[in-house]
Amino acid sequence: MANRSRSALTILGIVIGITSIILIMSLGEGAQNLILGEIQTMGSRVIEVRPGREPKGITDVLQMFGESLKEKELNALRKKENLPHAQLVEPLVFGSAKAIFESESYNTTIYGIGEGFTGLYNINVENGRGITEDDVKGRSDVVVIGSKVKNELFGAASSAIGEKIKIKNRNFKVIGTLSEKGQVSIVNFDDVTLIPWTTAQQYVFGTKYFLHILVEADSEATVNQTVSDIKITLRNLHDITDPEKDDFSTGTQAQAMEQVGTVMNVFTLFLAAVAAISLLVGGVGIMNIMLVSVTERTKEIGLRKALGATDRDILTHFLLEATILTSIGGLIGIILGLSLSFIISRILISYFSLAWTFSFPILAIFLGLAVSTITGLGFGLYPAKQASKKSPIEALRYE
Repeated sequence: MANRSRSALTILGIVIGITSIILIMSLGEGAQNLILGEIQTMGSRVIEVRPGREPKGITDVLQMFGESLKEKELNALRKKENLPHAQLVEPLVFGSAKAIFESESYNTTIYGIGEGFTGLYNINVENGRGITEDDVKGRSDVVVIGSKVKNELFGAASSAIGEKIKIKNRNFKVIGTLSEKGQVSIVNFDDVTLIPWTTAQQYVFGTKYFLHILVEADSEATVNQTVSDIKITLRNLHDITDPEKDDFSTGTQAQAMEQVGTVMNVFTLFLAAVAAISLLVGGVGIMNIMLVSVTERTKEIGLRKALGATDRDILTHFLLEATILTSIGGLIGIILGLSLSFIISRILISYFSLAWTFSFPILAIFLGLAVSTITGLGFGLYPAKQASKKSPIEALRYE
């Protein structure tokens, strides 16, 4: 209390460290909840079949964009004898392109889909109609656009139905518009343009393969069996006997949630460990200040010892002082970290329209209090010992 400015600067490192840890863990938990929530919206019965083997290295990542899933594989997976528990099998191709209407243009994500795609993602067609099986078979030049695409090209007042937009120098008739959906998993459906997958392959992307095949099992209980059936079907089709040589991979929503949880936890802990470096710096600062304080208060130590204070009393006194400083820093850091996290959460909700939830990291709060206390004890111990070892006679003579 006699040196308020010095005490405040002493605990600054602790405040910054604890604030960073609380902020990182709170936002990390919020981000994890957001991603997991978006994954869940797709449904727990949906299985993704992707070209290329499950990535375990750089070469495997490159193979994820292979051409192992074509119409032959789609037809095999749609056969009931191969996948008896699959109630829906839908191909998917996608890429970016510019949509043009008169003088307006907008960069959008093109999705080549089938009739059942919108049901998988719970997307509603607000006006007009969606893509049908007849559109797919006829390679029709029809398009369903997201709400943002409609507003950018036609304006909010226009229905856009019946108008024609140009994609890759080809005219597409707008047959439907989607209701506002926002972000689902990694896709913003307000920003997409949906066309038949046959049209997308032949006229837009010029490919013969799929980037995904989505399979919906008839119940959660049959998801694992359906995954097994998919693997058996594709291995037989590609003459693969060794599972290590699979040229495809599968993924369920449960697996995706588990992977996301693991990655986010590791990432959050890594960032928290980096932030904890400032705690080390703060601890060294406290030790330095306490050593200065011991030197400045040498006469006080001598006087107390002359009046009967033991080495233990002096040790406890200075150790308690260091712990109080770090504990105050810890409390300030916790309050500041939670406040900043809440403010950032409100900004993400209000200005970015994310389904973000403020996370109150109880574990991080206890961790912050424990770390700040341990820091005070650890870095205050040496100065306290130095103070307790001083001779009372030499201390009283100190100038």
